Amino acid sequence: MAEKSDYILELLLEYGLISQEQADEGWEKVGEAEGRLDILDALKELGYVHEHDILNMLAQQYGLETLDLSTFVIPQEILDSVPKEIPHQYKVVPVMIHDGVLTFAMSDPTDMETLDSLRLVLKRDVDAVISPMEQIQAIIDRYYSDLETAATIMIGDMDVNSVENLEAAKESASADKEDSMIIRLVYMLIVEAHKRKTSDIHLEPMEKRFRVRYRIDGVLREMDSPPKYLQSNIISRIKIMSRMDIAEKRIPQDGRIQMRLADADIDLRVSTIPTTHGESIVMRILDKSSIQLDIPKLGFYTDDQEKIDRIISMPDGVFLVTGPTGSGKTTSLYAFLNSINKPNRKIITVEDPVEYQLNGINQVQVDPIVQMTFSNALRAMLRQAPNIIMVGEIRDRETAEIAINASLTGHLVFSTLHTNDAPSAVTRLIDMGVKPFLVASSVRAIMAQRLVRRVCKKCAQPYTPSPTEIRMLNLDESFIKNSNFMKGRGCPECGNSGYKGRVGIYEIFLVGEEIQHLIYGKESSHTIREAARKSGMRTLREDGLRKAAAGTTTLEEVLQTTIGDDA
Repeated sequence: MAEKSDYILELLLEYGLISQEQADEGWEKVGEAEGRLDILDALKELGYVHEHDILNMLAQQYGLETLDLSTFVIPQEILDSVPKEIPHQYKVVPVMIHDGVLTFAMSDPTDMETLDSLRLVLKRDVDAVISPMEQIQAIIDRYYSDLETAATIMIGDMDVNSVENLEAAKESASADKEDSMIIRLVYMLIVEAHKRKTSDIHLEPMEKRFRVRYRIDGVLREMDSPPKYLQSNIISRIKIMSRMDIAEKRIPQDGRIQMRLADADIDLRVSTIPTTHGESIVMRILDKSSIQLDIPKLGFYTDDQEKIDRIISMPDGVFLVTGPTGSGKTTSLYAFLNSINKPNRKIITVEDPVEYQLNGINQVQVDPIVQMTFSNALRAMLRQAPNIIMVGEIRDRETAEIAINASLTGHLVFSTLHTNDAPSAVTRLIDMGVKPFLVASSVRAIMAQRLVRRVCKKCAQPYTPSPTEIRMLNLDESFIKNSNFMKGRGCPECGNSGYKGRVGIYEIFLVGEEIQHLIYGKESSHTIREAARKSGMRTLREDGLRKAAAGTTTLEEVLQTTIGDDA
């Protein structure tokens, strides 16, 4: 080792990377350390030379290339091309194959014996590139270690102490070592997702890897993935936790996991579907402690808040909330119900599933296995003499007609539909088979909504809209001049995304006398939409623009989330 260090010192002097005075100072430090340092360590501590300088110098001396493994993606078939004991024994990793020659990354190009041994053991031609030892060791730990080490590396910077609050810790105590690590890994994936305010976890088998992604503020972000060989273990563990049939891999399955973390009760709705390379799993996280039941905090401005207050104080009629999956419809309905939940009112909901439990409200879970469908539950609910009814979703004509008839007999009915905008809900009900006169006489209001990401308050800074944004959103100079556009530059608080949290944008459509006549006449949704805008309806894009002008969100988010008002 000393001979090697002396040789490298000579090269450092020869290449002019250090001076003789610096080398002498290094030797003095070696003497002071009394054998704890060699000359190279001393020079590094003094700051006269760095590891990458030495590697580049040695690569040049031996005619080799350097390779940064932190940014280089090694194909899985290359990693699998050597037995697992080879990287551990020789401290090298395979990185590529070209013309039958297998290239290894190694940290010491002076060690010609290692290359000779690899040629002999593998019975093939080998070559080398130079990489830092810590990068080589990281790949060995991740891809060539036993199950326990691989799981520990996968957990990485997660808060390991959190697992002590989970039942998994007790369960793992009695499990064998391999099962214990899988249990710990799965629970830590969930704990980390909850810590990052993730709405759902995606575990996706690819051809050569097992991809893990978290959806944070509506956007999927790829996380460190576990080794491919852990795929079946992880999937089986999740299926056991969600009470699925682990032997059935040919058909989709649904399940549910309930967990108590240190600061919250969370439910996970679990879905599996068979894919080409294994079962893909999505776990949707429902955090009971995070639901927002205060209407003003949903993102309503004063004028929209007044409309909502007027709608939910009506004695009867149907109020529909529309939007795609994940647009916050259920959260809005819960907030509305919570605000009118008084001791003198009986409120019953029928949901699939009951996502959050609300105090003082009777909530019914749909269960098709025992014929507890939306329509059957709705009929039974009406015999309970409620004042207010919430139907999780109107999916068919039968449910729609029962809900409408309930509103005509003195009940206030809340429900959701999947439509792109508010006026389209009218034509959707008619397309289901509901008679136009029933729609016109029962529907009081429809609200379409989307969720846009909030600008991170920690790193927000003013910005000027780009020419593309101005053209695409048709912004005029006066609007730009009177706006306070903000954009996050990215910081640790928001994961360098520039956004943290989400806020709703809304399109509230009140059914007045003129609109009722249009519905009677079976007019198109476009005609109804134009009439609604003339009567004061603000579109999703218009509401998004005023929130971007206030610095709450960005024009980029508005563009991605809404369509043009002339579409």
